Amino acid sequence: MNVQIRTKDLNLNEQTKSHVEAAIEAFKKYQLDITTVNVSMIAEKKGVSVEFDIHIAHAQPVVINQSDDNLDTAIDLAIDRATKALRRLHTKVVDKKSGSVKDLETLDA
Repeated sequence: MNVQIRTKDLNLNEQTKSHVEAAIEAFKKYQLDITTVNVSMIAEKKGVSVEFDIHIAHAQPVVINQSDDNLDTAIDLAIDRATKALRRLHTKVVDKKSGSVKDLETLDA
């Protein structure tokens, strides 16, 4: 998995960088084939904008945009939203593999 963290008009400290990398590592628990994760943090007139661009093989990319006054708050909210989106995608993939009602065997009484 390729990970790119980019900042524009911001100074990224080591603690914030490790927090984002730990969250990206936690995305692996959903067992989706994540190919690349691009994280962009941009300073705006009123606060900060954080974007997670998560590319998954055989699926549409998951793009999360979050703006807030505080960088850490924006990152945490974006991570929560990305986690929710990946969890929902994982549920869809697992449900498709489970089969249909027609595939169930009937019990003889």
